[in-house]
Amino acid sequence: QVQLVESGGGLVQAGGSLRLSCVASKIGYDNFRTATLSWYRQAPGKQRELVARVDKMKQTDYHNSAKDRFIISRDDFRNTLHLQMSALKQEDTAVYYCNLQRPVIGREYWGQGTQVTVSS
Repeated sequence: QVQLVESGGGLVQAGGSLRLSCVASKIGYDNFRTATLSWYRQAPGKQRELVARVDKMKQTDYHNSAKDRFIISRDDFRNTLHLQMSALKQEDTAVYYCNLQRPVIGREYWGQGTQVTVSS
């Protein structure tokens, strides 16, 4: 079973930056590099939403609110996914989840989440 472990969350003032990381284990290099990787977030009382996604070709998609502020990147040699967040706003406060999708076999995996809190 693929395991995803996020890190890098915390408390930051509005306007600040954070870098989230997600390390995948129990998955080989070829399966990781062909996976679609995403960051989702869920704020209290709200549905989980896609923040950013990067596919095996390193093409990226972003939630409108994340464009120009967040950068998603992947390091396939280290089985790692990152999310560099800048110019953080209070509305970015949420639990951030790492997601790995293997479309060839129709499976996806989730991390346990990391809390990001942006104060005024």
